[in-house]
Amino acid sequence: MPLDLKDYFRTFYDDQLTVLPMPIEAHVTGATRLLEKRSEMEEVEQALAAQKEEFQIRMESARQRKDNLTEKKEQQKEQLIKFDAFLKENDSKCSRAKKKASADKELARQKELEIERLEQEITSLQARKQVLQEKVQRSGIYWEFLNKAIKGSKKFEEIRELLGRTDTLLLTRDQLLQKDSEGQERQEYQRLQLRRFVEEQGNLVLLRNNQLSTLQTKLDHARMQAFKWESTWNHIQSTAAKETLLLGQIKVVTLNLFHMMGGFQSDSMKGVRIRECERCRVEEERGAEL
Repeated sequence: MPLDLKDYFRTFYDDQLTVLPMPIEAHVTGATRLLEKRSEMEEVEQALAAQKEEFQIRMESARQRKDNLTEKKEQQKEQLIKFDAFLKENDSKCSRAKKKASADKELARQKELEIERLEQEITSLQARKQVLQEKVQRSGIYWEFLNKAIKGSKKFEEIRELLGRTDTLLLTRDQLLQKDSEGQERQEYQRLQLRRFVEEQGNLVLLRNNQLSTLQTKLDHARMQAFKWESTWNHIQSTAAKETLLLGQIKVVTLNLFHMMGGFQSDSMKGVRIRECERCRVEEERGAEL
């Protein structure tokens, strides 16, 4: 904050202004005192000008120091920012380096595993090669046999033709075996279907026999009931015939008694009719026959 010049001069030069000697001669005139005052004022102004110039120099120096400090502060801030960025970049580089080292380590481990796998594969291939070589050595006998067969054959001139014919025959055999297998499967399926049909028909016959047995039982029961009711009906008819015969006998006896007693029958009187008596007689004879 800039200083007030008045306060500054009052602070630093107040003692000097107040200790100026007073004129000792009482008889000095007013003009002389005025000149002295002017001389003092000039001295004071010169002193003030010198002080002001010195103050300005100091202020300029202070402002320069302030600017220098501000510039240094900005430089330090920039350096701090750069250093912070350097640290961050260094941390990032370290992190990337660690990641790269970890990736390289993992890659090296994978390479080692790949090398082990390839070594195992090479070992397996070498063993396979040995097996194939042994097979080739054993197959040499067959190769000689094929050569002899070609030499003794008029149909084939090369081993390739013989092998092709053999492959064709083997394929035909496989097809025939496949057809035979399919035929056996169809036969087995039909056999199972026939067995299932026979079982179903047997179950159906058993069911029909059970139903027939049930119906026969019902028929026998119905016949027994019919015989029972027929017997009951015959008994009822026999009983009714006897009762009718008895009634006819009673009517005939009554009519005979009526005639024996000299009785007669007028048109206004109701009695036993001759036809009824005849019918009763006939029924009596039928009842006697029964």
